[in-house]
Amino acid sequence: MKKFIPAQLIKKKKYGGHHSEEELKFLVNEYTARRLPDYQMSAWLMAVCLKGMSDEETVLLTSAMKNSGQVLNFSHLPSPVVDKHSTGGVGDKTTLIVAPIAAAAGVPVAMVAGRGLGHTGGTLDKLKSMRGFSVAMSLSEFQAKVSQFGLAIMGQTEEICPADRLMYALRDVTGTVDSLPLICSSIMSKKLAEGVDGLVLDVKYGSGAFMKTIEEARRLSLLLKKIGSAHGLAVRILLTNMNQPLGQFIGNSLEVFEALEILRGKSSPLFADTKELSLEIAAHMIHLGRKSSSLREGRDRASRLLEEGHAYKVFKDLCLRQGALDIENLPHAPHVLELKAKHRGYIESMDTESIGLAAVLLEAGRTTLEDEIDYRTGIECLVKVGKKVERGDTLFKIHGRKDLPMKDVGLRLESSLAFFTSPPLAPNLIAETMTEGETRGRE
Repeated sequence: MKKFIPAQLIKKKKYGGHHSEEELKFLVNEYTARRLPDYQMSAWLMAVCLKGMSDEETVLLTSAMKNSGQVLNFSHLPSPVVDKHSTGGVGDKTTLIVAPIAAAAGVPVAMVAGRGLGHTGGTLDKLKSMRGFSVAMSLSEFQAKVSQFGLAIMGQTEEICPADRLMYALRDVTGTVDSLPLICSSIMSKKLAEGVDGLVLDVKYGSGAFMKTIEEARRLSLLLKKIGSAHGLAVRILLTNMNQPLGQFIGNSLEVFEALEILRGKSSPLFADTKELSLEIAAHMIHLGRKSSSLREGRDRASRLLEEGHAYKVFKDLCLRQGALDIENLPHAPHVLELKAKHRGYIESMDTESIGLAAVLLEAGRTTLEDEIDYRTGIECLVKVGKKVERGDTLFKIHGRKDLPMKDVGLRLESSLAFFTSPPLAPNLIAETMTEGETRGRE
């Protein structure tokens, strides 16, 4: 590999210069090998934040990060291997539903999932709320499970994308997280290293998402799609509204309960949105996995597999294989506090990020990666945007412990709601869908 002087590369980007493939490989490989010090990498990351990167540079950076560790290969399987990824939201438990639906359709699903941080939850934390569930396995075990059973979920390891793990930790403490090229290269390098053939991305926007506007979400989506195309990865993207929590429950065991209710065929207006989004994501996964000839057929198949209990059986089998002892008896918080409405009117809006942070106060989430969480705690949302509320109606149920700041959580939740005298327009859950070559809005 050609050698460069790091200070010259930092200076080049500081003045808006364009990096070559060799330069980006050098930076990534030297940092992964710990030969490039944190202070030089952080200076370069800040230069990228301030001056940006071209799409071509972002594609090359993603490739270098992907190749910094092991890259999985599922080419021996007869069907395309598919995964999904969400950019993070509040109450987002769709992975627990879509993975077994797609696997029940015969689509091999390989998922390397992460933990939650900040106001958004993580799939691993939800799974680990089921006593005994293990996400620790070697890459060879993971590949064998996907090959044999068609579905496996593991935690992130040091072997896959070590460059991203190191760079993200540095970005987190140097104010360099909010850069579109760095966000996209981080997401896609990990997914490309998984060796999947198709990827469904749930890109969220709104008060509970990292992207606050649909315009920001569109820009992110287009770049993610471009990176996927450059690497031969089929990518479908759903732009989804996070201006209210998804579903009824926020918190790890509570969200598993909601997912299980849906997998068992139960319905409720409070988690109808979770079911709707899950079926749409699963339909795209089934279509990408070539188990349906059209998206419409994929939707029909996903609905049927859910209604007939096939997806529930696949999920139960996954849990047993990965060590869960009893998925029917989830841990419960010892104390539940009901928050009543002090006003009458219609719910006009919800500050979803604030609701997510209220769950963090209950120790259902983390502020740092080292924080311990309580899998039992969380929030039950009994209202949606547009709902008519009378004084005394229950707005939220706070599932916690008496030693937690339950009253502070209640005040935060109370202030997260805005009321109006007439009903607002109901928000679209799925605003747009990006498939191979087209973008479609939702009526």
